[in-house]
Amino acid sequence: MKKYYTRACNFYYGSESKLRIKKKLSIPLNGNKLISFDSIEIINRKTKKIINIKKIKNLSKNLKKKVNSDLKNITKKKKFSNLKFNNIPLLMGILNITPDSFSDGGKFLKNNTAKNHVLEMIKDGVDIIDIGGESTRPGAIDVDHKKEWKRIKSNLIFLNKKKSFISLDTRKSIIMEKSLQYKINIINDVSGFEYDNETIDFLKKYKKPFIIHHSKGNPKTMQINPKYDNVLLDIYDFFEKKLKLIRSKGINHNNIILDPGIGFGKNLKHNITLISQISIFHSLGFPIMLGLSRKRFIKDLSGCNDSKERVGGTISSNLYSMLQGVQILRVHDVKEVKQAIKVFKKLIFV
Repeated sequence: MKKYYTRACNFYYGSESKLRIKKKLSIPLNGNKLISFDSIEIINRKTKKIINIKKIKNLSKNLKKKVNSDLKNITKKKKFSNLKFNNIPLLMGILNITPDSFSDGGKFLKNNTAKNHVLEMIKDGVDIIDIGGESTRPGAIDVDHKKEWKRIKSNLIFLNKKKSFISLDTRKSIIMEKSLQYKINIINDVSGFEYDNETIDFLKKYKKPFIIHHSKGNPKTMQINPKYDNVLLDIYDFFEKKLKLIRSKGINHNNIILDPGIGFGKNLKHNITLISQISIFHSLGFPIMLGLSRKRFIKDLSGCNDSKERVGGTISSNLYSMLQGVQILRVHDVKEVKQAIKVFKKLIFV
């Protein structure tokens, strides 16, 4: 039996979106009347076609049932503990306390540089701060949990004092356990809970919100000729299987975010396919996060116009993602991305 997938497409924004919803010509994305769509792409492993929402009634009984089920997930307002998606996208600021992260390794290791960066991000309007003490860039080697904890402990204390919404970027359940006393809000394990077998047990025991992150292989091997049958559908299936596993382990809450892991075991074509068709993941019914900031695909696309911090490519890809309804963007340059979003919204969401 063929498996079908539903992707919202052909979006409208601002007052035009509201008007079209009122006339029942389009339907809101994630309960947000400022973004709506009037078409869907129906996909399987061999074919795909785009139809207007008015044509759904003409589909076969089983396919219509599947599409309508997906539409419920696509259109419903997403809820998450202590986060509001009324004004998307939310910005997750990156705080790498590492010597070897791909873009800012070593920058926040000494003295009060990390704390100053936290204060700067808060001033610039960051919504979430993602703190990590182990680099998981392509080629990175594992870090001992004692060293990882030593790197982040004092900064966790500082974040807690500042009442920040804290995302803990770690693959190790022992680090998660140690961090509980500092009131972390969400777990961001880039291995997709593959690195440490005890992570899912931790999530169940403490009922912590978490991000399901896709990564193919491990940091040492993930960029060595990564292959997929269909990168978009393979990662969609990965999320479905992870969600099924999580439910089978007794984790029943819906404080879950999905991140397809741009650059984590993907080549340029894979990354572009995922970004350009990111709206397919709305049909899983959970908020979507993307980490595009300063990534290698920007260099690959821009060629001789590449730059050290890749701000231009970061902003353009993040704005595109916003137009696809992505709820959370993980970024290095909070001020610059926030500025771009504010200006762009005033131009298009009118």
